[in-house]
Amino acid sequence: MTTPAKNTICLWYNGDAEEAAQFYASTFPDSSVGAVHRAPGDFPSGKEGDVLTVEFTVAGIPCIGLNGGPTFKHNEAFSFQIATTDQAETDRYWNAIVGNGGQESACGWCKDKWGVSWQISPIVLVKAVTDPDPAVAKRAFKAMMDMRKIDISAIEQAIRG
Repeated sequence: MTTPAKNTICLWYNGDAEEAAQFYASTFPDSSVGAVHRAPGDFPSGKEGDVLTVEFTVAGIPCIGLNGGPTFKHNEAFSFQIATTDQAETDRYWNAIVGNGGQESACGWCKDKWGVSWQISPIVLVKAVTDPDPAVAKRAFKAMMDMRKIDISAIEQAIRG
């Protein structure tokens, strides 16, 4: 048995934690599915033998998926922020999430089909909106505000003015 991480993100699912973990593992590098634990007895939203928790890693971050039932829903108060290096990587993650039953939102945010929020954030954007030159930061921020999926060439054009 391995020693658990000191801090693990626990995400609540409505019976489909294993499916979500498999999707994340197949989509993001440094991601995997670990142990799948079954309920030792009946519980409010399931029966003995149902998948209760799934240990998984998303881009190096240890997580546990808890099949807790329909009581709680994910919202934007929590999101994974995935740094991307180019448009192809940005497109690949965005399209995987949105194309697998997810939905687009604004400014590089989207939700997967389980309701978990993702920020697909090109590094050039993060650097631009925190640029020490306030004019550069303002132009990049303004360009981002009109986007759903981030268009790196448009951000680079905004940086140049």
